Amino acid sequence: MAEIFGGHLVAKYLKEVEHVSTIFTISGGHIENILDGLTEYNIRTIDVRHEQAAAMMAHAWSIYKNEPGVCLVTAGPGFTNALTGIANAFLDNMPLVVLCGRHPLRDDLTGALQEMNQIDMVKPVTKWCATCYDIKRIPEYLSIAFRQATMGRPGPVFLELPPDILFAATDVKEVKMPVRRLHKSSTHPDEVELKEAARVINSAQRPLFIGGSGVRMSGCADVLKTFIDKTGFPFALLNNGRGALPDSHLLSINDGGFTGIMTGAPQADVIVAAGVRFNWVMQATKLFPDAKVVRIDIEENEIDRNRSSEVGLVGDCGYVLDQLIPMVEKRDHGEWVTKLKNAYAAFLTTELEQRKTSSDPIHPNRLVAQIMEAFGEDAFYVADGGDTSYYGLAGFTSSHQAGVLVPAGALLGCLGTGIPFAIAGKLAHPDKPVIVLNGDGSFGFNSMEFDTAVRHDIPIICVVNNDCAWGMIKHSQSMSIGKERCTCAELGMRHYEKMVEGLGGYGELVTKDEDILPAIRRAVESGKPACINVVTDPTVTSPATVIFYQNFSDL
Repeated sequence: MAEIFGGHLVAKYLKEVEHVSTIFTISGGHIENILDGLTEYNIRTIDVRHEQAAAMMAHAWSIYKNEPGVCLVTAGPGFTNALTGIANAFLDNMPLVVLCGRHPLRDDLTGALQEMNQIDMVKPVTKWCATCYDIKRIPEYLSIAFRQATMGRPGPVFLELPPDILFAATDVKEVKMPVRRLHKSSTHPDEVELKEAARVINSAQRPLFIGGSGVRMSGCADVLKTFIDKTGFPFALLNNGRGALPDSHLLSINDGGFTGIMTGAPQADVIVAAGVRFNWVMQATKLFPDAKVVRIDIEENEIDRNRSSEVGLVGDCGYVLDQLIPMVEKRDHGEWVTKLKNAYAAFLTTELEQRKTSSDPIHPNRLVAQIMEAFGEDAFYVADGGDTSYYGLAGFTSSHQAGVLVPAGALLGCLGTGIPFAIAGKLAHPDKPVIVLNGDGSFGFNSMEFDTAVRHDIPIICVVNNDCAWGMIKHSQSMSIGKERCTCAELGMRHYEKMVEGLGGYGELVTKDEDILPAIRRAVESGKPACINVVTDPTVTSPATVIFYQNFSDL
């Protein structure tokens, strides 16, 4: 009789059925047999320094590879550490598969080590969660987990695996291995709704297309290009959808960053929104109270969230756009596109000048421009922080899908995502430069993951936008309660580059504009994970801070 341990059965299914190549984890006693199984089946493990980072890396992997990311955490504090990353993936609608240890079933209610009700804690931030009680059903439960994570609206799932079944053995012949299912199903809009949507689209004089993560998950770049080229709609691609069409496309307004949306949406008379939530970033539709809205989303509950849509089309973005293409007219909105681009260019005049001009102290806009000069569009960029996210969103452009990610812009507003996302990005695209622009505040959350990058030889480049403060909070407090009453907002000058050096990476401090590019070159030449700590102007306030302050001041 050929026996297999439960933990090895987990690895066997992941390798042979789901073709998982990489798992993000931290070791733990409850999951020891799974870890041994991963070794047995030659699945790469990236062991991190905090479970939050493991979940965030798996989240990012799902974006960069367009497949479910997998993280493995141990019971108790390992589980609770991962919760922030799970919640962030849930609000970002990403297919994250979380495998988790548990105290033994036999020890329920005895006060066992790390005994806690993990299922009820994780349930609100997952699409599906369960505990597997039978070693022979491990593949079945894993199959359900992967299907739940990817079908319909994607999202994180959670599977709890007790050591009672992981360390037990069974006859491998008695285990039924499910067949991997790759079929895709979708709700289809009614023909009447499609015709009405086409009528609204064809009537537009000042149109705007806004696409979000649903565009990325749909994999509909070719269909989107055909739709945009035929309708002549200027467009902005946000969140994980950015890069489905290049920022350099003649109808793209992504070169305007956040300002392009803020300027274009209020003037538009028709907005087609595909796979994007009308959340706080969109000011819950306050940006465009008068526009007619055609809403496309795979989740019917999103169609009328925060405002009623003139037409709601429930379904996969690619399928719906493909159905609309024969119905929409060939249009040229060149005059409107020029007017729109001129409008936001006027608002960007100062920013564009800051990018071109050296200054002392260094302006964050100039820092981003220097990074772009060093790496260009054939790179992957991540921005992490408050004001820092704005500067990255406004200044970075990439020729790649998901080439510019600002994960803190998701609903959770989660800082600390930058370094984990960059590490996953470099693992997914080892032949491309991966750069993370970090605020000095957000750097502190997961900076120990530089140890992970060093141990696994993952040469990311981290540039710290160091204004010695929680900048967005500091400037918001100054506007609301006065500079003299700012509280818990100052961080002071810290040598983050020396921390990275101490962990075995490359570090360099920069205080002068002319030293930025040489420091970047030396970091790249080092071949190590690198931190360039750039001291920037502490008085600068981003437009995003002003906007958010104005929103909160209305409360």
